[in-house]
Amino acid sequence: MKKSILLSFLFSVFVLSFNHAQEDGSNFDRFNLSLSTGIGYGQVKNENQPNYNLNANVGEALITYHFSKNFGLSAGVGWLQLSGDGFNTNGNFYHERDLLKFPLMIRSNKYIADKFSLSISAGFYGQTIINEEFTYLTMVEEDVYGGWSFGFQGFFGFEYEVSDNWSVGINVSTQSDFTKLKTENDASFKNEQSIETLNTIGLLFGLRF
Repeated sequence: MKKSILLSFLFSVFVLSFNHAQEDGSNFDRFNLSLSTGIGYGQVKNENQPNYNLNANVGEALITYHFSKNFGLSAGVGWLQLSGDGFNTNGNFYHERDLLKFPLMIRSNKYIADKFSLSISAGFYGQTIINEEFTYLTMVEEDVYGGWSFGFQGFFGFEYEVSDNWSVGINVSTQSDFTKLKTENDASFKNEQSIETLNTIGLLFGLRF
């Protein structure tokens, strides 16, 4: 159900962007740099093990190319740090994971007041694990899962224009995997898992040039 809603949202954003791509935009900044950071939580869904939740710290740097006044295409790099408690066939554990993410999204910007603007983004991402540890009572297991996961991402933010080039604000984002990660061949247990939902709230900084 959640993925159906997210897919509908993505489709609506893409349709709106292409419908407005031909609007008059002779006086607007073509490029925008967005830096965001946030905290939240993620829900891990496992195939052969119990599900569990993880705390999340996230950061992203995105370059947006505006093909019209209110719409653009964003791409960049993100970092996720996940941590939390759970249990599996080996017993109770503390799980830490760092991921590198590469988003590609359609972005819509619109001023709603003199210096306040609303931004909405939706699209896709690919991410891979760069560091991972499962800490048990008697052992530590590293690099349990491998490969890439892919999913949908949505973003909602308010920005205040500090100057002609700088803005600050707050953002809320959500993402959901549509593929699964698998345990490596030498892992002590076998499983497939995905991040069913990852919701965060944080700060947003923008630079126009």
